[in-house]
Amino acid sequence: MSRVTSLFRRAAIPVLSVVTGLLFGGIVIVLTDFDHLSQIGTDPVGAIGGAIGGVVDAYGAMLSGAFGDPTRILTALQTGDGADIAKAIRPITETLVAAMPLIFAGLAVAISFRAGMFNIGADGQLLLGALGATITAIVLADKVPAPVILVASIGAATVVGGAWGFLPGFLKARTGAHEVITTIMLTYVAKLLVFFALRSPYLRAAGSTSPISKDLTPIVDVPNIINLPGLRLDYGFVVALLMAVAVSWLLFKTTKGFELRAAGFSLSAARYAGMSAGGSMIVAMTLSGALAGMGGGLMVIGTVGQLSLDLSNGIGFNAIALALLAGLRPSGVVLAALLFGALTQGGKLMGVESGIPFDLLFFIMALVIMFVAAPGLIRGMWRIKSKPAAEIEATPASKATPA
Repeated sequence: MSRVTSLFRRAAIPVLSVVTGLLFGGIVIVLTDFDHLSQIGTDPVGAIGGAIGGVVDAYGAMLSGAFGDPTRILTALQTGDGADIAKAIRPITETLVAAMPLIFAGLAVAISFRAGMFNIGADGQLLLGALGATITAIVLADKVPAPVILVASIGAATVVGGAWGFLPGFLKARTGAHEVITTIMLTYVAKLLVFFALRSPYLRAAGSTSPISKDLTPIVDVPNIINLPGLRLDYGFVVALLMAVAVSWLLFKTTKGFELRAAGFSLSAARYAGMSAGGSMIVAMTLSGALAGMGGGLMVIGTVGQLSLDLSNGIGFNAIALALLAGLRPSGVVLAALLFGALTQGGKLMGVESGIPFDLLFFIMALVIMFVAAPGLIRGMWRIKSKPAAEIEATPASKATPA
């Protein structure tokens, strides 16, 4: 029973942060609904009611865009028509597609934060992992069977991403170079490397003047979970869930995981206990980069099918907020990624049906992040008692001490 109570207590602040963000987002939507507010002088009740109704319609459209229309799904399942089923469940599958790279990037950030390292460069690691998968797929095309290309491409993406994560970990452990600076700078370097690689006629799509690779789908493709037309959800999502389980096992069930977390709590204490603090830094950043690279590889040979400079699209930076929302726990990362995927996918339909700018969705997500970063504010707003001192975990910033 105490375990269930602890679980609810741990989930209360993130859940209330999301609810609070949506409530304040609703207030902003009302305040920017000038069509209704312009009538407040002649019909104040109707104007305010119409503005609030716009919020309800907008959030309803968001839910429908993220999870589909239940009535339509049931009807499609009853008819048994594949095309109807695909159209009905497409919102759900697209939400999962959007969540997949966020899970990888969120796990990458979480594992580094657990070791007291701030990996701000998941974007670059993801991009270089995608580049490694792209080069591997094109080099092996028509030379080996497709399953071999698939495994080799994912392996190359993981190795390249891990190598790019190794660099800031090594620099921090050996020279004291701050990982925030090195990971940010290496992200710019990674984008330039991808840009120059895509200028090569060997990789660039034929006849294209834009930095985009050849279509990789005819060469290699990750199999779809549901084989219906128009659906992009593939087994990359399953791999993401398996990685969440693997990271959880590593962090909380193995000696190496204990060393990583001990280094995150206090490098001085870890050294005093005979642990290799520098080694923990390198291992954490290498694993972090490998996870981000794997996610990029699965994107480029799966749901996207082509490498471009905007493949990452800020996923690595969103993953920072996502990992914090999840409390740096792999299971929480999966849930937070699903939330972000639902907000992103649902926001598209919200903008179409309600006319609310898509940028406002990012504002709402920023509100959620802000409230997550201020748990004391949420406790005060919702009158929640603070956790007992024995249950409070330090944040990565307070865990780590200078090397």
